[in-house]
Amino acid sequence: MKRMRSVVFLLILLGSGLMAQAQFGNKNKKRQATATDANKSVDEVTILGIKSKFLAKDSTSVTVFMRVDLTKPNNVPVRWREFTEKFTLNYVVYPDFSSRERLAYGNIPLNEQNVVQLSHTRFMIRFEVKRPANHASGVLLGEISEIGTTKKVLNDLAIKFRDTKLGERFTVFERTGRVPLLQNYVNVNDTVQLQDINRSVKELYVMRYRHDFEPAQSPMNTNPRNAARTLGVDTTFKISTSSPLIFKEEGLYYMTEDTTDTYGVGIVVTNKRFPKMTRPAELVRPVMYMSQANEINEMLAPKDPKKSLDRYWLNLMNGNSDLAKRTISAFYSRVEEANRLFTTYKEGWKTDKGMIYIIMGSPDRVQRSKDREVWVYSQRANFSEINFTFNRRPNQFVEDHYELQRYVEYQPIWYPMVEAWRTGAVRD
Repeated sequence: MKRMRSVVFLLILLGSGLMAQAQFGNKNKKRQATATDANKSVDEVTILGIKSKFLAKDSTSVTVFMRVDLTKPNNVPVRWREFTEKFTLNYVVYPDFSSRERLAYGNIPLNEQNVVQLSHTRFMIRFEVKRPANHASGVLLGEISEIGTTKKVLNDLAIKFRDTKLGERFTVFERTGRVPLLQNYVNVNDTVQLQDINRSVKELYVMRYRHDFEPAQSPMNTNPRNAARTLGVDTTFKISTSSPLIFKEEGLYYMTEDTTDTYGVGIVVTNKRFPKMTRPAELVRPVMYMSQANEINEMLAPKDPKKSLDRYWLNLMNGNSDLAKRTISAFYSRVEEANRLFTTYKEGWKTDKGMIYIIMGSPDRVQRSKDREVWVYSQRANFSEINFTFNRRPNQFVEDHYELQRYVEYQPIWYPMVEAWRTGAVRD
């Protein structure tokens, strides 16, 4: 048994590395692609997902950054020329999410001026959008299409040209200041830069908070939320924008022009392994979404969380170590992807979106409006179709934090999915 437990824990540390790099909305496509790789042309390139952000340049234009994640059969790298010659990018600007009036449109050449290759399968597109006449904001709908086919991927982005906040003018770039990270976290001791399009030099205040935020509550918990707590500032210092910046301690950081400002730029500084979770004490916590209260208490109580966690998984699988390995791999893969996709002012697995993603997996469809997302899960064994609605709740740290609308009626859907995890029936 001792050897079996060691094997299980080793898998927790090492077995969660095979993760999609793209947004969750297309992870189902990756699973389908993986299953049929043998039948595909080695030259076939598939878009996994798109993430975008705008930075206001001045009152007349914005710069849009669009990160595209791709895949090829057998994990073959995608060459720069393959991407730029296989795809086109067009956009339309509308007044808002509900209007179809075209304010502006254009085609973006995918060339050396506009496209940077970030990795073997990731590219960044950068382009400028002029302000439409008589409009201070809009919604940009980007469409990346594969030439010669009907395949296309859409991405919507709300943009503003006037009255922009600090986070709509400045964002965190990688160490050279060439490409924005387009994520709400960085790893401790990484070198980054906070800058705008013009690379302005500005002095900002930085406040560090040491606060362990609570994980998401059950989807059926309709009790009123507790009043927001006041966060105590642990450290305050100043930085200059457009200069190398290294955060040496983990925590939540808030950068602002004035200490009394309502909005700034927030970033979570994490350990070097994040979005993976490898510390035994960390690995215990996400399983609360599929555990009973007494199980959680038992895992948190011992001085050796490693042994406690191994015992938990083996007990659930009735001592079947192979089944435990597969389930552990699937579960912590979803935890890692939740961290990668949904980290806001707290780790992604703790958010409402992260909780739903971990238990339910990728939604089959996502319906978005200005301040709402609806995740639609099509037919499963225990339901025909189910929707989870998230309302956007921006705060001083981030603009893209969402909270779930909770209903007791989720119970007959949620509990069978949890039981599937507890019996090892989930396959990812």
